[in-house]
Amino acid sequence: MRSGGGAGGDHLAWLIPGLALVNLVVFLLLWLGGTLGGVLTGHGWQPPPFTVRVYLSLLGGSAERVWPGVPPPVVYAGAAGLVPIAAVPAVALSRTVARRRRAPKGLAQPKELGAMTGKAAEARARELRPSLRDAARLRPDDTGNLLGDLLPAGPELRSSYEDVELDLMAPRAGKSTGIAIPRVLRAPGAVLLTSNKSDVFTVTRRERSQVGRVWTFDPQGIAYTERGMWWDLLGGCRTIEGARRLAGHFVSSVNDDSSKRDFWIAAAQNTLTALFLAANRGGATVGELLAWLADPGDRTPIDLLRDAGMDAMADQLQGTVHGAVQTRDGIYETARQCVACLLDPEILAWVCPDPSLPQFVPEEHVTSRDTLYLLSKDGGGSAAGVIAGLADAVIRAGVVAAERAGGRLDPPMTAILDEAANVCRISDLPDLYSHLGSRGISVVTLLQSYRQGVRVWGEAGMDALWSAATIKLLGAGLDDADFVDKIARLVGQHDVRTPSYSRSRDGSSRSVSYRQEQVLPADRIRALPKGTALLLATGVRPAVIRLRPWFKEPNAGPISAAARAEVQAITDRAAAAWHQRED
Repeated sequence: MRSGGGAGGDHLAWLIPGLALVNLVVFLLLWLGGTLGGVLTGHGWQPPPFTVRVYLSLLGGSAERVWPGVPPPVVYAGAAGLVPIAAVPAVALSRTVARRRRAPKGLAQPKELGAMTGKAAEARARELRPSLRDAARLRPDDTGNLLGDLLPAGPELRSSYEDVELDLMAPRAGKSTGIAIPRVLRAPGAVLLTSNKSDVFTVTRRERSQVGRVWTFDPQGIAYTERGMWWDLLGGCRTIEGARRLAGHFVSSVNDDSSKRDFWIAAAQNTLTALFLAANRGGATVGELLAWLADPGDRTPIDLLRDAGMDAMADQLQGTVHGAVQTRDGIYETARQCVACLLDPEILAWVCPDPSLPQFVPEEHVTSRDTLYLLSKDGGGSAAGVIAGLADAVIRAGVVAAERAGGRLDPPMTAILDEAANVCRISDLPDLYSHLGSRGISVVTLLQSYRQGVRVWGEAGMDALWSAATIKLLGAGLDDADFVDKIARLVGQHDVRTPSYSRSRDGSSRSVSYRQEQVLPADRIRALPKGTALLLATGVRPAVIRLRPWFKEPNAGPISAAARAEVQAITDRAAAAWHQRED
């Protein structure tokens, strides 16, 4: 705390330089306006000395003394004509200053985010992608993933292709328009997208078809697309690890909290692991596997495992089959519930061999520029287990391809796990996050809230996912009070200067004190406007950014027209499917 003179001391200190600046501007306009007026009237370029005497002469109306022969009205008219020109930068400067004064103190400034802009981002891209090292110029999208524009006045910020991202936003807060769609449109390599809606598909499908092949896995008719592909569900189950991972995806699709698995869930996963392994090693179909589940007494899977030399696994399955009838039936019934979606023949057809259709091969996809859309409904009857299995197969194929290429995919693969808690419950996603970025796999997980992630991966799993994400975007509509308060503390505090004045018989005095105040209180984080997000990037202070919706970009016109055509096509297919059901 410190004391000073009278209360008006500070105002007077600002008043003097303010008046000096006003006089300087007026003199400059008169000086330049009169000089230009002399040129226009044929008296040539005759700039007078920039002195106080000249200024006083002009203020006193003696312009003819400064520019002999030049009519005074011309001098003052020239100065007046320059006023609008001088006002443009002055207004722009004042708006910039006003925006910066309104911006919360304590957030990251452009200099602190230099690694995410300009030359620094370009240098990072050349380091991560060998194919760009000798390129003369890089396109903006080659330098990283567009996040948005730093508020209040930019610049645009980009994450690198080794960053992995976690985004938490309420519905209709800009997840699709500001994140998923732009990321698909700008992706330099292969794309994987999961969703329970067709909005991203309709906007991006035609654009991505001009880059590479488009695969649409739509077993529940989200976009009413005809089946144009098939995927070998059992193809990755040749090893115990692969079979256990696939079984885990089906179990997670019906288990609300992967951190709380009771006996029946764990036993069902073990049984499915054995059956998937037996089906792969024995060349059986998914239909035959479902028949084994329907009849626990069928010895076929046990015999297939023994024929494959996997006696320990066969003994375990046989122990389950020969156990107490009530226990065996409970395990098998739980397993049947986990894979119940495969009882739907329309879903089953997508994961069974079909010689008339092309097969989707994850190992080929990850090194291409193709796009895979994985669409599924959430809730009852969901194909979430199948979607998670295929998404996981693609991601693991990307890791293997990166290892074979020297450690990193180039161009990087983009994986956007929209509605990850509903249609793509990869149980060990938090563990995968820790190294996917270093493999050139740029992953974005989109959730509606932190609590939604806890419901799927548990507190420990969600904490691990949060910690592993190097980029976190928190958008509008976060209503979890505990989480928002935690973020407010994480953003931190800053010093607030508070002047105070006092008067006494001896005169007046002024003092200044400082107090700590949260940079972004919880209520302000909750009330973030739609289209904005709080950016938490590793190694820098938090920042608030404005998302860049696809429909506000310069090339939005053709994309919008293509999206309307796609929506009409889906509407026509839906109507045709409805009439076919009625017939």
